[in-house]
Amino acid sequence: MKLSDAEWRTRLSPEQYEVCRCSATEPPFANEYWDCHDAGSYRCAACGAELFDSETKFVSGTGWPSFSAPVADGAVAEREDDSLGVRRTEVVCTGCESHLGHIFPDGPQPTGLRFCINSAALSLKRR
Repeated sequence: MKLSDAEWRTRLSPEQYEVCRCSATEPPFANEYWDCHDAGSYRCAACGAELFDSETKFVSGTGWPSFSAPVADGAVAEREDDSLGVRRTEVVCTGCESHLGHIFPDGPQPTGLRFCINSAALSLKRR
């Protein structure tokens, strides 16, 4: 999904735009889904692609929604991120290349991964 910067600005809220298109990070413990335990499908706020299922969401104590795995192979892509002088792995939506968050190797089994995702990059379709 390719849109111009002006189109993204009209489609997304200012916070969503900063997170999804400018790789910003929202504050911990002050975002919509960090403490949400509702069942459903988490989708990209920018393009609507299904990204994560609530069944893989877990309490990480970080203040952001955390998932142990994406909903399917190819739902998200990983990129190296050296933006803060520390090597991290960025997670982006494969549907529109929006920034979602980062992945860390300190999650629960069976994957051992923590997909730390900004709430502003998500919408929840409740079951």
